[in-house]
Amino acid sequence: MIDDNILLVTDDEDTAEAVLSRLVLLRESDSIAVCDYKMAKKLLETPTVSIVLVHENGDKEKTLKFLSTIMSTEYEIILLVDDYDQDFILAAYDLGVSDYYSVKSESYEMLIRTVNCFKSRSLKVRFARNFALLKQLGVVDDETGFYKYKYSRELLTEFIKDKRIQNGMFIVLILDESCKTRFSADKLSMAIKKSVRCDDIVSVVRGGKFYIILPNADKLGAFAVVNKIQDILGTKLIIRAGVCKIGNKTFDRLEKEAFAALSEACQTNETSVFLEDYAKTLDEWLDDDEKDEKNFKLFQNAYNNKLEKVIAPVFFRLQKSYEEKLFHTKIDQYSDELQSVFQLKHGDRESRLKITYPGFAKIMIYITHEGLDTPENKEISLNLNEVTQKELAKIVEDFIKEFKKSVKD
Repeated sequence: MIDDNILLVTDDEDTAEAVLSRLVLLRESDSIAVCDYKMAKKLLETPTVSIVLVHENGDKEKTLKFLSTIMSTEYEIILLVDDYDQDFILAAYDLGVSDYYSVKSESYEMLIRTVNCFKSRSLKVRFARNFALLKQLGVVDDETGFYKYKYSRELLTEFIKDKRIQNGMFIVLILDESCKTRFSADKLSMAIKKSVRCDDIVSVVRGGKFYIILPNADKLGAFAVVNKIQDILGTKLIIRAGVCKIGNKTFDRLEKEAFAALSEACQTNETSVFLEDYAKTLDEWLDDDEKDEKNFKLFQNAYNNKLEKVIAPVFFRLQKSYEEKLFHTKIDQYSDELQSVFQLKHGDRESRLKITYPGFAKIMIYITHEGLDTPENKEISLNLNEVTQKELAKIVEDFIKEFKKSVKD
């Protein structure tokens, strides 16, 4: 056992002497003990050590191996190097060292970096105590270590006053339906922990959902976090995420917007979707007679998103699929700002499915079979939130069946 709060680990007596002469500490309570590599593990069993200075061994691989065996949450580790070696220092950081300096460093640099590690250690101790209290009070989930859902509303209501939070993003994240049978709360929560920052806020929600609050972040930052989580999970577990800006919105509003984006992500098989500036949900728009300029622009943004994520992909997929099934039939499809068209031609027979956007919360689908005056020619009106890949694919495939029938007749 030792009573010192700094332990210098080195096999070189000259290095020990040089460090002890330069590292002049300000607090009377701080003291340094010195040992070699062989004695280090035993001395580190003492609870008084806060900072460990590890001098690089002649064999750098041996140093890295030693670091990996002494890593602990009980103290901070500073790497002491003879010469600057970028790869070696980065490898040490990957193992979890807090900082590094050279044996040739000035005394003030040694002091500053050591004091910063003391501060970091103090913050970690305080965090651990607060976290233990939150766990005891039932605010934190035992399995994941994240906040429980019922406290999310209270937390966000309080945090929303902070401009850092207002400038941030809100994410609702869930596993894709195809992966529900392989659900692993531990694996998903671990991937989230490895992807978020220390000041990000995560809540676990019923049904395998997670809420993530990212202070001072934009949508690209939110996408980066979601993509990092997906990369860690690999290809066997696929996630979907809805993203929205926090601003001055209420918790209920954020939930609605994020879930609307999540629904879009699930429908379009996107990893994450951001719905920009949704002043109202689409369902609310349908019941609102006010068609002001702001709502028009918002709906236009929503329609453009549907065009990119639903209409164009469905048209392209069905074109490729039926080009091999409809012999002697030319299939064309295109989309622009005015309309989206799916067209079939066989000899002198031509049929067209056209989607137009009239400028309010609906789209119109016109189906015409040239040369025919039958019930197959029709108009379909859909609310924008009804335009899913599944629904649109069914309409287009029914249109193709009607065309095939007209050609045979």
